[in-house]
Amino acid sequence: MGGFCGVVSKGDCVSDLFFGTDYHSHLGTHRGGMAVFGPGGFQRAIHNIQNAPFRSKFENDVGRFVGNVGIGVISDTDPQPLVMYTRLGAFAIVTVGLITNIEDLKRELFEMNHAQLQYSTTSGMVGPTEVISALIATQSSLVDGVKYVQEKIKGSCSMLLLFEDGTLYAARDRYGRTPIVIGRRETGYIALQESCALANLGYEYVRDLGPGEMVAMKPDGMETVIAPGEKMAICSFLWVYYGYPASSYEGRNVEMARYRCGSALAKRYPADVDAACGIPDSGTSHALGYAHEAKIKFARPFVKYTPTWARSFMPQDQRQREKVASMKLIPIPGLIRDRRLVFCDDSIVRGTQLGKQADRLYKEGCKEVNVRIACPPLLYPCRFINFSRSKSEYDLITRRYVRGHEGEGADIAKYVDPDGAPYKGMVEFIREKLNLTSLAFQTVDDLVAAIGLPKDKLCTYCWTGEDVSMPGSCAHGCANCPHKCP
Repeated sequence: MGGFCGVVSKGDCVSDLFFGTDYHSHLGTHRGGMAVFGPGGFQRAIHNIQNAPFRSKFENDVGRFVGNVGIGVISDTDPQPLVMYTRLGAFAIVTVGLITNIEDLKRELFEMNHAQLQYSTTSGMVGPTEVISALIATQSSLVDGVKYVQEKIKGSCSMLLLFEDGTLYAARDRYGRTPIVIGRRETGYIALQESCALANLGYEYVRDLGPGEMVAMKPDGMETVIAPGEKMAICSFLWVYYGYPASSYEGRNVEMARYRCGSALAKRYPADVDAACGIPDSGTSHALGYAHEAKIKFARPFVKYTPTWARSFMPQDQRQREKVASMKLIPIPGLIRDRRLVFCDDSIVRGTQLGKQADRLYKEGCKEVNVRIACPPLLYPCRFINFSRSKSEYDLITRRYVRGHEGEGADIAKYVDPDGAPYKGMVEFIREKLNLTSLAFQTVDDLVAAIGLPKDKLCTYCWTGEDVSMPGSCAHGCANCPHKCP
């Protein structure tokens, strides 16, 4: 995934930029970066944050940076920000998203202007931000360049651009899959993804950018330079998992949505248990909603050790991540032994960690491990925003079940209906595989109601294979396909 922050101010912007970017550390684990424009031109720093938090890596840079406008990013993709020197002028850029046709775009750029793409390359690879920068530079202005990018790419791309005249531009991806929030105070403006940063930095919420909208900001004002589109497909998983609890997107708070998710699970899938519990962190909010609705105790049989294992230093290697994840959760035997428990969690991807935690609970003497998942079964790998590290659809436990049950080329759509026999067989397989007493998943309709936005404004692709930006298409993008394509 990733997250970014941009600040334009009448005075020095560096402190707000530093802390504003840091508020996005939960969104990425790979690199952090900042670029500032001041009297001496552009200043830039990029650091690896896999083994240390953003703040500790950038303390020295904050002391030497000077400027009234800047951009920062937490990135899981490429080294950012880039500083580009083009015929349009010099600009710095950060991006967040997922470009699924990036290889086609690279070939097109090399054919059109080979030297330009070579010049933009700052590492041993040509990354998505470099491709986006090169695409922008083919047009007659930054605004036309961003329009061109949004038309050309498949997937999504939100971005911040810092132009050499001191203007800060914020552009949300075409269908608003990721949020951009604008804040304001007397000294200027801030643009970021996590609205929770606004209050502590002293900014008042102004508004969310619309899908595909682009604004130009100076310290004394903001102007829309690309009007918002009509279609929105903001990622529902923001509210389920990776959004920060104190943040709101499109006016819907994450923590409150998770409470409602838990409440819906308790109504639809009750359990005769002694307490409701959450798998930290995101599962905790869902469990609180479950406990309140079910009128049972809330308990914390697992506590999370965060002083040295915050998410921002989770390693990239899958085996290392599994090891760290197991080390972070510490059981409290007195809340486990001889108890029947229901656990709420945000999702099941591979199922590896949840199965291991169930085994630990039984070893500690737990009588029942009932699990309620805050979203429907993940059936389709995300094609739009890169929130998962899964490299193959068979990383999903659901798809491994379908392949084992039916072989390759099965009709995945029939596993979406929670009342259908294929869905029920899949859930039972997962329950047995993970050794759970009972297992139930949130329905799409209950999740949509918990978020509080109209269904046609939300992306539910990873659960349904459908997307509002591709009406009538299948999970593979084939027009008018009856979900039986290869």
